Amino acid sequence: MSRRLLELLLRVLPLPERVLLVLDDSPTKRSGPKVEGAGIHHNPTPGPADQQFLYGHVWVTLSLAVRHPAWGALALPLRAMLYVRERTLNSIPRCRKWAFCTKLQMASSLLAWAATMLQAAGKTVWIAADGAYAKQIFLEAARKSGATVVSRLRKDAALFDLPPPKKPGVRGRPRMYGIHRISLAKRAGQPRGWRSLTCTLYGRDATKTYKTFLATYKPAGGVIRVVLVKDKHGWVAFFCTDPAATVEQILEAFANQATIEQNFHDQKEVWGTGEQQVRNIWTNVGVFHMNLWLHTLVELWAWHKPHEQLCDRTDSPWDDPDRRPAHANRRKAPRQKFIQNELRGITSQRGVPKKILSLTHWLASLAA
Repeated sequence: MSRRLLELLLRVLPLPERVLLVLDDSPTKRSGPKVEGAGIHHNPTPGPADQQFLYGHVWVTLSLAVRHPAWGALALPLRAMLYVRERTLNSIPRCRKWAFCTKLQMASSLLAWAATMLQAAGKTVWIAADGAYAKQIFLEAARKSGATVVSRLRKDAALFDLPPPKKPGVRGRPRMYGIHRISLAKRAGQPRGWRSLTCTLYGRDATKTYKTFLATYKPAGGVIRVVLVKDKHGWVAFFCTDPAATVEQILEAFANQATIEQNFHDQKEVWGTGEQQVRNIWTNVGVFHMNLWLHTLVELWAWHKPHEQLCDRTDSPWDDPDRRPAHANRRKAPRQKFIQNELRGITSQRGVPKKILSLTHWLASLAA
């Protein structure tokens, strides 16, 4: 189903030659000791109660980042894998045939699956991931898949300069890594070399002060491009496994990684992910993917629809009528259309008073 969905997106959407995938993990709260695969995990959004942990499932999710001409950057969920802690495996019946797999291994598997299909369609694959996935296992899998990784870099990352050229007459392979260690803190503390750049981040034009240079990084298997950016709290470091990438491409790609957070919000608040009353671990995987696929299909259905067809704010005079339709609005529009089509088919066969018709249409809008 995920493969068919990705084929549909490639056929319908005007995707550029360089496509961007975004990857991250998110928990869904569950309740009940009989929910297979559920365990205690860190809570990324503690809230006012400062709840550091939660009980539920953790999903490593892969989405396709796209840019709508009117709505800006969006992410279309494609596929996910359920992460179960090794200590929780004993609670899963053996007949389920569930094997332990780390988040990095899941991320590598998802990337290899998507990269194979996208490259067969003639696309160049980039993937933006959180800094937690910038590890050797994932970076090696990306290199084997032919994908370019954009992510954050630890401030104490073990970087080295470029390898010296091989001297003539010296036997053996040329060096892959440099000799001298690079300190990101010293590079960021040096007042010289900073430049300014204007790029589109999070839907707005932003001017960033940056430094960029090439370095060798053993987890990435060779040369990477490093970008240091000043912010309110000091500086942050990013990297790209393609040394020829520009600073603008790197910053915009990592900024689009935030679109998957909007996916997680819509999945939980609009589609009710995690609220399904199922216990079997494979059934949990099925219902989670059903929400993912419906989310993407709704976005695909609404892609070419005009604003007035997707969002009617006449009942909300306090709201901005020009604000872009939220995913909840885009899901509400086809539901209203389906219900109204059903009512139209019923009322066209029988003589129904106009008052009853207007009442049914009003009730249909409430039901959707």
